[in-house]
Order: sequence, then C-alpha cells, then structure tokens
Amino acid sequence: MLFQQKQNPSPTYININSPYPFKEFSDAFYQYFAKKIPLYNGAVILCIGTDRATGDSLGPLIGYKLRHLSYPNIYVYGTLEHPVHAKNLGETVEMIHEKHPNALVIAIDACLGKMDHIGYITLGEGSIKPGAGVQKNLPPVGDIFITGIVNFSGFMEMLILQNTRLSLVMQMADIISSGIKYSLWRYYQLGKKLS
Repeated sequence: MLFQQKQNPSPTYININSPYPFKEFSDAFYQYFAKKIPLYNGAVILCIGTDRATGDSLGPLIGYKLRHLSYPNIYVYGTLEHPVHAKNLGETVEMIHEKHPNALVIAIDACLGKMDHIGYITLGEGSIKPGAGVQKNLPPVGDIFITGIVNFSGFMEMLILQNTRLSLVMQMADIISSGIKYSLWRYYQLGKKLS
C-alpha cells in the first residue's frame, strides 16, 4: 500500500545489500522499541498490504512470518491469510484501539521511492498514511513505522507494484521479521536475565 510518512525527522535507512543489514535493522529497531514500549501497554505489529500485488505483499509476508510470536501483550495483524489493506484498514485500526488500548502500534508497509533508494528499509518514530500514493484517503497509523522501498515511484504505481521482484520483497521480509524476533527476544528474554 503506498503511503506518505508523517514522522519525526531523521528516519533510519538500511540498505539490504549492505554487508550486515540484519544487524543494522535489529539494532535500530531495538533502540526505537526499547525507548517507546515502557510508555505503552503492550504492542501491536500492524502489517499492511495485500498478497495480490507482489510489491505490496511485504506487510502480509512479514505478518505471516511473525504470526506465532508468543510474548505477553504483543499482537500481530495482517498476514497472508488475513491481510490488512485499503478496504479494511479503517475498521482494523478501530478494532485495535478497542481491543488493545494504549498499545504501541508498529506499522509496516511497502512503498515506492527514488530509484537509488530501492532496496532500502526505513524505520523511525511516527505514523504512515497508507494509500496516499494511490489517492486513497486512509487514516494515518503507527507510533513506530517500518517501510520497505520495493520499487520506484512516479507513474503507473499499481502497475509498478504488480511488477516488483518477489526476491527483493522476500529478502526485506526476512530481514525485518528476523530483526523484530531477535529484538523482542533481546528485550524480553535477555533483558530479564541481565536485570
């Protein structure tokens, strides 16, 4: 789902073709998560997108890979089986606010960007506005955002999304899902042993 970011300045950019993208992503995500989570009552990982367009499947693939997380008060929405997309995002966000009041919302989505930023993951504090790139008026979501720049923007966005390489999307999904799993383990398991 194409979006427009609404966040605090200086998001972190990670090139998935750099020597250690997993470490870079894990370290960055852990810093954002550890800083924010004490202020909230649990966390919701909201993976936005659809499996009907390769370029927009980043969110559902990550949700699929994270669906069996078993930490207290950590919830995942948006999987290959039950995607969260333009048609159900509004009601999903309402349900999250009702079921998980004061939860930290981590919004994950694919996006289009500059040609030289394809293959970059961005993350930071603040929300994203899904659907902005395809002229859809959807609510901004997220306290922390993670996006994968899967292709270039400019014209015929839906066609570009449908002709995005699955290998790129899958590589991003692996780094992001593994990085989130590792960061949660580091925070909840390793943190308890050290304290």
